[in-house]
Amino acid sequence: MSDNDGKKTLGVRGGGPSSGNVKQSFSHGRTKNVVVETKRKRVVVPKPGAGKPGGTGSLGGDPSKRPAGITDAEMERRLKAVQAANARAAEEEAQREADEKAREEERERRREEAEQKAREEKEREEALKAKAEEEERVRREAETAAKRAAAAPVADPADDGGASRAAKSGAARPAPSDRPARANTKTDRDDGAGRGKGRDDGRRAGKLTLNQALTGGEGGRQKSMAAMKRKQERARQKAMGGPVTREKVVRDVQVPEAIMVGELANRMAERVGDVVKALMQNGMMVTQNQTIDADTAELIIEEFGHNIVRVSDSDVEDVIKVEDDKPEDLKPRAPVVTIMGHVDHGKTSLLDAIRNAKVVAGEAGGITQHIGAYQVVTDSGQTLTFLDTPGHAAFTSMRARGAQVTDIVVLVVAADDAVMPQTVEAINHAKAAGVPMIVAINKIDKPEANPQKVRTDLLQHEVIVEKMSGDVQDVEVSAHTGDGLDDLLEAIALQAEVLELKANPDRAALGAVIEAQLDVGRGPVATVLVQNGTLRQGDIFVVGEQYGKVRALVNDKGERVKEAGPSVPVEVLGLNGTPEAGDVLNVTSTEAQAREIAEYREKAAKDKRAAAGAATTLEQLMQRAKDDENVTEMPILVKADVQGSAEAIVQAMEKIGNDEVRVRVLHSGVGAITESDIGLAEASGAPVFGFNVRANASARNVANQKGVEIRYYSVIYDLVDDVKAAASGLLSNEIRENFIGYAQIKEVFKVSNVGKVAGCLVTEGVARRSAGVRLLRDDVVIHEGTLKTLKRFKDEVAEVISGQECGMAFENYDDIRAGDVIEIFEREEVERTL
Repeated sequence: MSDNDGKKTLGVRGGGPSSGNVKQSFSHGRTKNVVVETKRKRVVVPKPGAGKPGGTGSLGGDPSKRPAGITDAEMERRLKAVQAANARAAEEEAQREADEKAREEERERRREEAEQKAREEKEREEALKAKAEEEERVRREAETAAKRAAAAPVADPADDGGASRAAKSGAARPAPSDRPARANTKTDRDDGAGRGKGRDDGRRAGKLTLNQALTGGEGGRQKSMAAMKRKQERARQKAMGGPVTREKVVRDVQVPEAIMVGELANRMAERVGDVVKALMQNGMMVTQNQTIDADTAELIIEEFGHNIVRVSDSDVEDVIKVEDDKPEDLKPRAPVVTIMGHVDHGKTSLLDAIRNAKVVAGEAGGITQHIGAYQVVTDSGQTLTFLDTPGHAAFTSMRARGAQVTDIVVLVVAADDAVMPQTVEAINHAKAAGVPMIVAINKIDKPEANPQKVRTDLLQHEVIVEKMSGDVQDVEVSAHTGDGLDDLLEAIALQAEVLELKANPDRAALGAVIEAQLDVGRGPVATVLVQNGTLRQGDIFVVGEQYGKVRALVNDKGERVKEAGPSVPVEVLGLNGTPEAGDVLNVTSTEAQAREIAEYREKAAKDKRAAAGAATTLEQLMQRAKDDENVTEMPILVKADVQGSAEAIVQAMEKIGNDEVRVRVLHSGVGAITESDIGLAEASGAPVFGFNVRANASARNVANQKGVEIRYYSVIYDLVDDVKAAASGLLSNEIRENFIGYAQIKEVFKVSNVGKVAGCLVTEGVARRSAGVRLLRDDVVIHEGTLKTLKRFKDEVAEVISGQECGMAFENYDDIRAGDVIEIFEREEVERTL
């Protein structure tokens, strides 16, 4: 049955249900007619005389028609109860009808109020619009009249009459505010008829029910309260004649040499789509992730009404500019003392005597290959930071870096050897750095020692000691017997007191990289000397072309620490790459800043290298080709364990050669020798030199297949001498190492009177008692020496073949662990040929 077909409902005639139309109202002012059925209530009315006792028509009077066991009084009570119930039902029905009528009247009243309000709002808008149009018309007429008056200065009576007619016609025309009032009658009718689904009168109408929330409700999604407030504010401003749009904010936009479209829109606080549209209108089909240059960005910024501020890429460095500390913030710090001198003059041994440690035992051939940083507490309680620099000529640049970060230089000169070339270099570095010097005349316990000759030789290099009426302190010491060590420490403390060294620990850390290496287990590791501020775990930093977050700090004793203050050397873990030794470490506030600075420095270094290679004219290329026509090049690859050693080897290689022979380093790096190194060596026909590193198993197999020679060295003298002899053609018998076996340590046992014994399994070749051995940990040489014992079960044997187990103990070395690899080799003399 439809709602509007007008047919009556089916039903029984007479006392059956009656039907009718009911007008149903909904939110938004919608109404609907529905057909309802109403069942009539049956009202029991007693017949006349039913209530009278003894009546002929009453049920109570006729005992035969009355239910059994009911008395007249009971029957009377029942009749009264039925009458009361009927009366109550009639009252409730009347009350319900009255409430429904009141509700309908309230709804009608609200609807009329809403319509009246909407009409008033519309009339006000129409009036304002008409008023604006009238003002515009009057202004246009005034402009036209002014133009006419300027064109015809003399007044014309005809024009006057025309103006009078125009005035009359204007007066006869109805006022603009009257026309909308008459036109509103139709609008009101349309508004009343069209109320419902499409209405938008600026109010949140109706209640939100569960059904509406789940199904989308009537009229779809409701506007938020904030949107309604914004709309009302715009309507209010429009009614008051004010500006509807917000005033545009003009910004100063910083633009580097190149910027992404999305970033440009973000800095202007404009929509990305609008910026892309503006670029497309200028003929550039770009997306938000593409990069545009500064000139294009300037056009777009000016088009949007902002101001451009050009910045350079180098401005990213401004965040790490060092500010001067206030005098009240400075606190005393430990002096940084650098030990310098010639090879084998006893620098490390002197430092060992001070530290009471055995560092020399860990250096191949007793020669220092790296810069070591240590802290020592003297008997008087003063803390001193020592840097031990190598003395070989190849480590000139490393010594130069040591002089840059130091406060005091201790120049070690052997009393039996006097001043040597590297001693002169150390003096020059100390003078260039402008740091005070203390001369330690070592090895005075030797019979041929002549300290006076040392003092006299130093005069040639403008170093005048106190005993020669100068101002440079000199101390006679013996690292072997310990004589004069206290005097040396006292001289260092006195010099530090004169310098009044201070730093501010309560600021962002600033430090210098003393050494850097790539550790297999820990990743890139840098030895950093903190110069100012305090470096803490979790700090974000940038160092050279690398950046990172401090994951851990390890002091010179191998202990983990939470922070490191001024003059404290620590190993820093958490870099994204290996920095160059000598780079400056700066702590930044955010990781984004550190990454941006590192990327800028890397790009600048790459551009510099490219420019250096490209800055060559055709004439220079021709001249170079003519010069190199008779020059034979010896290409080599160099891999070392730390950055400083690789750099020193490359510098030494560059100095080797003459007009006929030249050494060219194809590649140098840090870490174990890999397959890619073998591939590069094979393509260029170059040998691979490993300095304190080894090739991994896959690299060894590839080298054997391709015929690439790999040479291992642990002393830089041997490497330089071999390359020099090979390049010059003056080849004498060389001592070549033949690897005869490898053994893997399975367990480590402690044996009384022997020390630590390694339980090993010989994996390749044989292990011989008379052969030399090296201890490898992660393909890096840890120790080189000889075997103290080689046992099979309880018997001392001469050799053990592959696949058998044995026990090995090293001579004067106990730092062995399960998982280490022992390399067994023999040396033989062979004739070398180019």
